Amino acid sequence: MFYPWTTVVGFFIGAAIGSFLNVVVYRLPRGMSLIAPPSHCPACGHRLGVLDLVPILSYVASGGKCRHCKGRVSARYVVIELITGSLWAAFWWQNLVEGEDVARFLVLAAFASVLVAASAIDLATYTIPIGLNALLLLFGLGYNAWLIVAGADGAWAHLGSLALPASVAGALVGVAVFWGIAFFGRLAFRKDAMGHGDIMLARGLGAVLFPATALVGFGLAVLVAVVFGVLQVLLRRPPETVEESEGEGEEEPPETVSSLVRSGLGYALAIDVVGIVFPSLDRWWFGQELVEEPLEDDWTPGFTHIPFGPYLAAGAILAALFDRTLLGWVQSYWNWATGGP
Repeated sequence: MFYPWTTVVGFFIGAAIGSFLNVVVYRLPRGMSLIAPPSHCPACGHRLGVLDLVPILSYVASGGKCRHCKGRVSARYVVIELITGSLWAAFWWQNLVEGEDVARFLVLAAFASVLVAASAIDLATYTIPIGLNALLLLFGLGYNAWLIVAGADGAWAHLGSLALPASVAGALVGVAVFWGIAFFGRLAFRKDAMGHGDIMLARGLGAVLFPATALVGFGLAVLVAVVFGVLQVLLRRPPETVEESEGEGEEEPPETVSSLVRSGLGYALAIDVVGIVFPSLDRWWFGQELVEEPLEDDWTPGFTHIPFGPYLAAGAILAALFDRTLLGWVQSYWNWATGGP
């Protein structure tokens, strides 16, 4: 559809999107507006001009420092721009150079961008904003609606005699898998086994990728988490031993089973998504508004805490990029294991 060289265009568009994602990653967890005030140096507060806002190039040209106060600029900014640009280039090549599917490119590029932001926020705060999870679900439902209108293959998922829109089926699979981990982990270990943000994230991944590809992505996420999660704990600096004051260090009691069941049903029905617009619905169903408290800059995670969102995102993106190959391997293994052709 497009010449191969246009992939460079896709990269720089993605890098520009990544520049905006840096604003989202910093401001959204802190409850700040994404629009005002304009972009500025976090050290000296100087408003950034055009020369400071060119994706990747501004960082390289300034040596990773603010042009005004010479303060060090976090490498996170350029890393997010590079990752987002690379993902846009990959999906551009896949769907606009090798393929001719504009709709799939748009939804996957937007999907990857939200996952980059969600992963960066999860790494910093160990939470995933509800709004980002809702966006993923809406992306999947909107794309599926387009496929149905266009009469495209794969728009429906068939479970026996029951036919569901593939995005709805994928969302339900995502909730079922990760809510199941949370539920049975709660029963077996009598402690919280899975964050609710991860359940909502898995729902959005299922909605965009559809059931089969989503399940492959979940499997890849577990493999990535086993390797890098262990390394993350091993490389993390052990906490200093300090004398705790009275009342500090006490763990919160685990969520009740009844609350977990009610929450899982609420996520399957997307009550939390509607609750963004109508908070009273959240209060009625979940007993509280599902709005995160603004991040405190001095917050630190526990030594063994591992955010699972980035691993889910990595598995989902790999599954989206190599879906045909991965699904072919899964089918070949299944045929071998079951003695099929």
